[in-house]
Amino acid sequence: MDLTTTSVNMKDFGIELKDVQQAHEHVKRHTKITPVMDFDYFDNKVSCKLYFKCELFQKTGSFKFRGAINSVSKLVEKEAPTDNVTVVTHSSGNHGQAVALAAKLCHVKAHIVMPSNAPTCKVNGVKGYGATVIHCFPSERAREEEASKVIKETNGCFIHSSQSLDVIAGQGTIGLELLEQVADLDAIVAPVGGGGMLSGICIAAKSIKPSIKVYAAEPINADDCARSMKAHKLLPNEKTPDTVADGLRVSVGPVTWPILHKLLDDVIVVSEEEILDNLRLMLEKTKLLIEPSSAVGVAAVRSSRFNHLIQEHNLKKVGVVLCGGNIDISKLKAILK
Repeated sequence: MDLTTTSVNMKDFGIELKDVQQAHEHVKRHTKITPVMDFDYFDNKVSCKLYFKCELFQKTGSFKFRGAINSVSKLVEKEAPTDNVTVVTHSSGNHGQAVALAAKLCHVKAHIVMPSNAPTCKVNGVKGYGATVIHCFPSERAREEEASKVIKETNGCFIHSSQSLDVIAGQGTIGLELLEQVADLDAIVAPVGGGGMLSGICIAAKSIKPSIKVYAAEPINADDCARSMKAHKLLPNEKTPDTVADGLRVSVGPVTWPILHKLLDDVIVVSEEEILDNLRLMLEKTKLLIEPSSAVGVAAVRSSRFNHLIQEHNLKKVGVVLCGGNIDISKLKAILK
């Protein structure tokens, strides 16, 4: 898919560059400017220069804190005093941890609905930040229904992991930083689940540099974004996908879909074997312990499909978002076999 983004009016999405820039100013006292790293090994294996944006070093171990602190802090500003403010969300882990920490920093209560198969390290992370965890059956519908129940019980405010404009703006700060850290970037590759991070990056990067390419990386077992782009209509996964990339089991939603449909250049799908191979490779060659969702992006840029895109669009410098590093150590031995 080849897009001329100059013809797209970002205001049509309800979010534009200024919203991402305002989010950056809003959250910068809480968030880290994560490092960008490059490695000779990968540059020798791929016919372009790769720049890895290391969101595993963000607070809570993933990019999710950017959107969570932007959303929760803006809510608190509107609702002051905060004595009776409660935030609620559902999450497989990273967004839950992010909302839990954001709530703690903003001095409000948090209730996090988590599927029963959520990684133990992520459940413990949420509890460690002082939030209340409510377990549910591992499906999107069960998560949504349980969260609705908790909202009624607590009179809480829902913070969606990807379909909130404040969350999207917060995640878009990744794109602002990456373009400042790497001059003349030709493309950005990032994993896609609900699409909040990728939508924010699209808004920021395409507004600043319309010619830049933005590609989604997605597990073939959770390929709703790829199928939706091909059909030109939103096609959510009909059941919870069976993928090791637990952070990408949710589908693109109604807020992020119009943004991705208009601004995303392509979707690269990868197999479960490729995800695990590249997780192991990153640990071996870079000493970075990333989670499987991050490895999806690495697998994508090392695929034959992406090599074709490099040649087709003469891509020289490509940013790759390593979205997080929250992985159960207890499961690491099996993954590394």
